[in-house]
Amino acid sequence: MAVAFHDLGSAAGLKKLDEYLLTRSYITGYQASKDDITVHAALPKPPSSEFINVSRWYNHIEALLRISGVSAEGCGVVVEGFAPITKEAIATPPVSDTKAAAAEDDDDDDVDLFGEETEEEKKAAEERAASVKASTKKKESGKSSVLLDVKPWDDETDMKKLEEAVRSIQMEGLFWGASKLVPVGYGIKKLQIMLSIVDDLVSVDSLIEDQLTVEPVNEYVQSCDIVAFNKI
Repeated sequence: MAVAFHDLGSAAGLKKLDEYLLTRSYITGYQASKDDITVHAALPKPPSSEFINVSRWYNHIEALLRISGVSAEGCGVVVEGFAPITKEAIATPPVSDTKAAAAEDDDDDDVDLFGEETEEEKKAAEERAASVKASTKKKESGKSSVLLDVKPWDDETDMKKLEEAVRSIQMEGLFWGASKLVPVGYGIKKLQIMLSIVDDLVSVDSLIEDQLTVEPVNEYVQSCDIVAFNKI
């Protein structure tokens, strides 16, 4: 690996790595390699979101490892598409031994592991970095998962039409989920239904008062209760 990253447990070390990954997708070359696994394994813990580029890269390598069905923790791990990870590889950054890299430059004894980025690739990387930075400036709205009990008027209420009436309510930031009928007693069943909301866009209280218990839905719905409310 042409560039060694030291003290990755410190903010200074992570900052250096973050700056390095600002215009790069991987540690070396244009695809994940043994060098990415080496640096990944050297990180004592997942990076803070403060380090935007490191977090992006780290999550991508984590995803590749999950797809391969292995963990980078410890040593002796073999991941398809990567060289084996050993204690020596973690302690001493490896040099690329790929045949493809050597074949591309037979006359050059010193293989350039970084490769030569084209102008288009550099521009795309810079635009991606700018986009990531811009997106972090926008405050992300929280989301919540809600479980509602929807009660009918009596045992003669058509529960299929009740559910259709409930799901007919559509608004930005509201997503209906799974549902089931739960016996209450005396032949009456209530509808339990999951929904997720974007907190800044939907108020559950307003949803109940202004949508679920007014015409035309109140032809079937007698009342609604919040059973569970959890932040996602």
